[in-house]
Amino acid sequence: MGPKFSETVKGKLSLGTRIIQQGGRENIFRQIFGVSDNGEKLLKASQCYLSTTAGPIAGILFISTLKLAFCSERSIAVPSPSGRCVRIPYKVSIPIKKIKRANASENVNKPAQKYMEVVTEDNFEFWFMGFVRYEKAFKNLRKAISMST
Repeated sequence: MGPKFSETVKGKLSLGTRIIQQGGRENIFRQIFGVSDNGEKLLKASQCYLSTTAGPIAGILFISTLKLAFCSERSIAVPSPSGRCVRIPYKVSIPIKKIKRANASENVNKPAQKYMEVVTEDNFEFWFMGFVRYEKAFKNLRKAISMST
């Protein structure tokens, strides 16, 4: 899914190193998304891709009892108000209560390629793909949604 296989492997190794250095995925989740001790629990963290109009972005999808959150492995360049380019991680955070539905999907020509569609109350769609353990991630998302109702 990345531009080159070697770049993808390098990104995964870099992410693995970061996870170990920061004490696990739970700590990374709390740091990136500013989670306090409000009872929120991380259910699952999965490496995957978020589909965007610019192409898929590799990162980690965090499924907690209160939110679905994604953070890219690498920073992306965005223009700042001063006109310079600033590199920041691509982040998405959706409160579980704002998710209208989550659908499992697969490529009809390649059933091994599975996708997760998340639709918010305002009908915005997010597509996640390229999971190592798709079934477990989808099961935990459904669990989080059912806990919030």
